[in-house]
Amino acid sequence: MTPKTGNRRQAAIAFILVTLFIDILGIGVIVPVLPELVKELLENDTSQLVADSSGETLNEVSPSTQAALPASESSVTESKQADSQAAFVRAGRYVGVIAASYALMQFFFAPIMGAFSDRFGRRPIILFSLFGLGIDFLIQGFAQSIGWLFAGRLIAGIMGASFTTANAYIADVSTDDTRARNFGLVGMMFGLGFTIGPALGGLLGTYSLRAPFFVAAGLALINWLYGYFVLPESLPPEKRSELTLRHISPLSSITRLGVYPIVAGLAIIFACKSLAQRGLENVWVLYTAYRYDWDERTNGLALGLVGICAIVVQGGLVRPTIKRLGERKTVIFGTIIATAGFLGYGFASEGWMVPWIIIMSSVGGLAGPAIQSLVTSTVDESEQGKIQGALTSLTSLTNIIAPVLFNTVLFSYFISDKSPIQLPGAPFFVGAVLIGISTMVAIVVFRRFPSEETTV
Repeated sequence: MTPKTGNRRQAAIAFILVTLFIDILGIGVIVPVLPELVKELLENDTSQLVADSSGETLNEVSPSTQAALPASESSVTESKQADSQAAFVRAGRYVGVIAASYALMQFFFAPIMGAFSDRFGRRPIILFSLFGLGIDFLIQGFAQSIGWLFAGRLIAGIMGASFTTANAYIADVSTDDTRARNFGLVGMMFGLGFTIGPALGGLLGTYSLRAPFFVAAGLALINWLYGYFVLPESLPPEKRSELTLRHISPLSSITRLGVYPIVAGLAIIFACKSLAQRGLENVWVLYTAYRYDWDERTNGLALGLVGICAIVVQGGLVRPTIKRLGERKTVIFGTIIATAGFLGYGFASEGWMVPWIIIMSSVGGLAGPAIQSLVTSTVDESEQGKIQGALTSLTSLTNIIAPVLFNTVLFSYFISDKSPIQLPGAPFFVGAVLIGISTMVAIVVFRRFPSEETTV
């Protein structure tokens, strides 16, 4: 490899890492503001409906309507509280569906994007996705109705499926000596994106709920313009493959998990943990706003703390912990800590408790890398890509289920008047049950398939 080739390769890797960072940043930056924007759009839709049906607006109420309004201050307060509760219930339902639609598009289009990049090359797919994502963020920023926002998130899910292509590009330009390091940098970009994104979104959201969308659009379009001039193609024509239906099916790869019984058991652990984690991420902002009255800035800072803890755990604790405990004990230790963390979120009565729970429960993140290490040490080298693809598809499925289960069903129901008890922490208690199940499955699987611990 000549110095010139090496420099171009390093420049390409840097661009892809920045692309992944911007993709994750674009997701994270809207997390603190999406529920409030949904509430705002729902209020606008309701106001328009009232104005159209009665000729009255919320600010111009008829004398007869004014006469019917509560007279006492306590009645007014109770009415406002009821309206606020109803707004959270409606927002919880819509946020769940919108988040699930994003994940659904990623589930279907990730294999399609990957297959297209195998056929036509990585560069055109990456650039198309970046440009589309930039335009789509503008659409979401200017959205004046729930329908437009919903459509924008569908498109974002399609364009965000370029993760598959970006990872393929990294594999193309990596050597045996640099592959592990480069994919380690990919993990770091994810951590940084989820650290900076929510914090930035929370700060921008204090000025405007739409500002984070415009910032994300600008970053994506600037990166697209830069990539248009500097990004080389990584897949030569002679190595490209034909398109088949099997290549674009999101479900076909999942069946590969059954080839390795212990991997199938690990996949159950992985799925339960992923479902609980995705549920936490989706319900977080609504829950903290409802229970602790947190604003966008506070939520952004809290989510930034989550990202910082994740970087510390993933970057500094994984290797020494697995080396000391072994992979299997690390899985069980991590899931137990994660279960305790979910219970802590559900029971926390004051907002000041939450940062301490974040720090403690972040240690539960050790379980994920330990599971991945067990999988890769079990599977034949020729099967690694297929099995990793199956786990990715499994994650996408949990991303679809989690928003609906945790937001639309659990949170919205348990804060509504229909619930026999008011239990806003219900999503976290269900998350604790899911991770508790993963702990029990881990114990059963490890007893059924005993083996020598593998350390790293």
